[in-house]
Amino acid sequence: MGQLIYDGEVLDLRVDDRALTHLQIVIVNLLRRDHKFVFSWKDDVLHGDGRSSIWLHPNVALRFSFSGSRVPSINRSWLEELYAAATSGSGLVLVPEPPDTSTAADSAWSEAVAPGSAEPSPEGGTN
Repeated sequence: MGQLIYDGEVLDLRVDDRALTHLQIVIVNLLRRDHKFVFSWKDDVLHGDGRSSIWLHPNVALRFSFSGSRVPSINRSWLEELYAAATSGSGLVLVPEPPDTSTAADSAWSEAVAPGSAEPSPEGGTN
């Protein structure tokens, strides 16, 4: 289970490394483009079964802490859903992983780089 640390505070949000990797890709790519948005999640039943939200913007320290060292495969359909949510009026909400029906050619995330993988080259491939 991974953690998100926001402005030095460990959030009451525990998600598996696969979900956290997808959140990281979406959040980092949006913040890199100077987007500001809300990220909301459902609190654990142990902590009241409520919900929490934070305002994300490029000037706040954000750390993604993973329990494992392996980078999971990336589901482009999930990235599309998360990105659509983040840019909506409701903000980013972690939704369950859908089947991956996209291809790199039809995905706006075809150049998204998974943490730990090679950076895309200017020609569109990887280095």
